[in-house]
Amino acid sequence: MGTTLTPEFWKQFAVLLVIAAAVTVVVGAALDALVVRLRARRTGGPRPPVTAAVRTRHQARRTPVHH
Repeated sequence: MGTTLTPEFWKQFAVLLVIAAAVTVVVGAALDALVVRLRARRTGGPRPPVTAAVRTRHQARRTPVHH
């Protein structure tokens, strides 16, 4: 069963292709902006306020070691 590709088909195909390309560019740009914003927030964002250290009356007998 052979069908011919009409000019109407090619017009619709071209319109859908342009729409798909535009959506891809917009979604890609939005995701890039989101990633940049999240990375900036992680590395250079405002830091929490510094609180005073709580001092205890006794000293620790062992030096804490981080593993």
